[in-house]
Amino acid sequence: MKSTYKIAEKVICIDSLYNEVHDYCKDYRFDGTADITVTVTKADIDYERERSEHTAKAEGRVPFDYPDSYLEELAVYRDLSEKMINYGTFLFHGSCIAVDGVGYLFTAKSGTGKSTHTRLWRELLGSRAVMVNDDKPFININGGKVTVYGTPYNGKHKLGNNISVPLKAVCLLERAKENSIQEVSRTDVYALMLQQSYRPRKPEQVSKMLALLDEMLDNVKVYRLDCNMDIEAAKVAYEGMR
Repeated sequence: MKSTYKIAEKVICIDSLYNEVHDYCKDYRFDGTADITVTVTKADIDYERERSEHTAKAEGRVPFDYPDSYLEELAVYRDLSEKMINYGTFLFHGSCIAVDGVGYLFTAKSGTGKSTHTRLWRELLGSRAVMVNDDKPFININGGKVTVYGTPYNGKHKLGNNISVPLKAVCLLERAKENSIQEVSRTDVYALMLQQSYRPRKPEQVSKMLALLDEMLDNVKVYRLDCNMDIEAAKVAYEGMR
């Protein structure tokens, strides 16, 4: 099964064994000549199953028997993330919201409340605030210009749009009783930023991804927000970063 999509300005041809991955990417369907081709084999699906089982055992969980069609979606995501790095684009784990056409990207350790915080922004700012991607946006760096793109990988709540915006700031969330925000140095945040970035399997791709992350941090301010998940936290964050 084969179809083409446009994601982060690149035309992607996905050649799959199952149809589910095409339904997953349907909002990005596009007719054009492919820049990137992702072809999934049974070996790719087996790799994702082994990886899933290894992770579950490492976390003390019973491995879940995922269907091959779901594992194929992961295989496509992984191969696409690897190949997009060649075009100055890498995948980042965070929740991105645009306000008046400008992007703000929130990241944190799992369970901290990224999605909750961007929901508060939508409550505070109404129609001015539009979700770009609630889980795994693509970030492109080109000549010092940093752009964030929506992707099909937009989280369990499916919050996102097929849009792109210039990225103004990245914000690291930490739970606290009182709300406060401050700009932080790249040294303070680099370890977490690296953890939240897609890390390729091939060494040469790792080097490219690290260079992209460095360039992003050279051109985008990073903040730390101590927040209590009240709507006041959204106000403090927005006023602190805009």
